[in-house]
Amino acid sequence: MLGNYTAKYTKIDSGYMGQLVEWPEVITEGRTLEECRIMLKDALHEMILAYRQQNKEMPVGQALLEQIPVEI
Repeated sequence: MLGNYTAKYTKIDSGYMGQLVEWPEVITEGRTLEECRIMLKDALHEMILAYRQQNKEMPVGQALLEQIPVEI
C-alpha cells in the first residue's frame, strides 16, 4: 500500500528541520534540504515499523496545505 504524507521543512541555523504535518512525532534535521528529505523518509519508515510492531493505528496522510496571505 502506498501512502502520502505532507512534509514541512523549516530553515534552522544548522540546516533544515523536517516534520510530517499529519504525524508530528516524525521529525528530523539535515544539513541540506535534500539530506533532510532523506532523513525524514527514513524516520517515517522507522515509525511505520514501530507502529506495526505495536499494532497501533497510523495517522492518515493527504493533508491539504494552503498559504494565506496577510498584511503584517
